[in-house]
Amino acid sequence: MKFGVVVFPGSNCDADAYHVIKNVIEQPVRYVWHQERSLDGLDCVILPGGFSYGDYLRTGAIARFSPVMDAVRDFAERGRLVLGICNGFQVLCEAGLLPGALAQNTGLRFICKFLYVRVEETDTPFTCACKRSQVLHMPIAHHGGRYLADEETMARLSRERRVLVRYCSPAGDVTPQFNPNGSLESIAGICNERRNVFGMMPHPERASESILGSEDGRWIFQSIVRSLMS
Repeated sequence: MKFGVVVFPGSNCDADAYHVIKNVIEQPVRYVWHQERSLDGLDCVILPGGFSYGDYLRTGAIARFSPVMDAVRDFAERGRLVLGICNGFQVLCEAGLLPGALAQNTGLRFICKFLYVRVEETDTPFTCACKRSQVLHMPIAHHGGRYLADEETMARLSRERRVLVRYCSPAGDVTPQFNPNGSLESIAGICNERRNVFGMMPHPERASESILGSEDGRWIFQSIVRSLMS
């Protein structure tokens, strides 16, 4: 199996994601420049966090037009795995690969801190190594992470069990008190209908080694590897 990490102008977590794939879970990986038009030979593509194109228009709004995104769409349509982290989640929503939108946080402040998310579903390539209701300790770092969607979309996400992680307390309770950005229903990550595209605001790559304060992010990457090996 082989991973690809997309690099947009302004990405700042591409090296982090690359390091985790290569040195922590020890899988082949290469960088994918945003002007590339082919993802041949890859099994999973990661859209990392950062500030693609400086977020000068709207988070993810310019990156969606990068040449590589046509390849990402085709990649996803062929059932391959796509993981969007933070800014990558925003890009996936802007590109129409995931429903809804990421708006500015309640309070209009940049938030950077460790928090907790609860795993809601495990029948996906991104959470199959987890247990349902498992609590993961991971950081967030965003100004626009408040997930919003219309009523019809929210109903579909619930009906199709496409909310994969929610913000929660250390004990796993989902309450407004532990929702850091005002996301509807404390949503921290969702998948598409086919369950092969996943966007999440927390940074698993920043919580994959004990020296960083948590190794819980490994569960996401280990799930992907397990899925690809099955």
